[in-house]
Amino acid sequence: MSNNKILEVKNLSTHFGKTKVLMDINFSMEEGQVVSVIGSSGSGKTTLLRCINLLENANGGKVFLDGNLFIDADSRVKYTQKELREKQLSLGLVFQDFNLFPQYSVLENVTLAPRLLAKERADYKENKKEILHEIEENAKAILKSVGLSEKLSSYPCQLSGGQKQRVSIARALALKPRVLFFDEPTSALDPELTGEILKVIRQLAQEHITMIIVTHEIDFAYSVSDKVIFMDKGVIAEEGTPDEVLRNPKNPRTQAFLQKLS
Repeated sequence: MSNNKILEVKNLSTHFGKTKVLMDINFSMEEGQVVSVIGSSGSGKTTLLRCINLLENANGGKVFLDGNLFIDADSRVKYTQKELREKQLSLGLVFQDFNLFPQYSVLENVTLAPRLLAKERADYKENKKEILHEIEENAKAILKSVGLSEKLSSYPCQLSGGQKQRVSIARALALKPRVLFFDEPTSALDPELTGEILKVIRQLAQEHITMIIVTHEIDFAYSVSDKVIFMDKGVIAEEGTPDEVLRNPKNPRTQAFLQKLS
């Protein structure tokens, strides 16, 4: 495996009961790349993200992160809660429906996980004040970058859908994930709010943040992606550059999917 591959998925498979949801998924990506995953509802896109993020159990295959074995579904390894949390926190996942804590302010939502992690540092008691100050300043800088400096003290119920999704993105970024995943980040938004989220993701792409984006926004996928994966019935039916997959698809299933959207 070459050293510049940040993520490599090999033969990843899973099933729910007798229903096969993912079948021998194979792909890799390099640091700083943006990969968009497209396909019809039920094609396995969200399950793929959830398996890589250890929110669902894969039944077979392996995932490598930075060249190291990250998931070994073939060996049925059981992780401790601490191991599971450490693995999950090395990745970032932005959900469709925001998943913010309603009882916490915007700033508290973004700093919560870094504060909990900080307590595990050996120097936490000795340097608590400095560590917490650094976490808060980092969170403020991230929230400023997504246009939410004026909303630090606001609560989720006081925000628009687009603002909530930007808080979700900021929360994921606060943990400095190796790969940032988006699961249909605009699907819960009104059309006029979709643009503001796509603008933030474009900005992250320009900053060379490594991202996998499940999206139905085909024009956006074309403009922002280094690679596009088309999934159909639990398999990768086609994979290539945006031009190859979205402008000149070879697979009839990809062609039929894109024709439905045009």
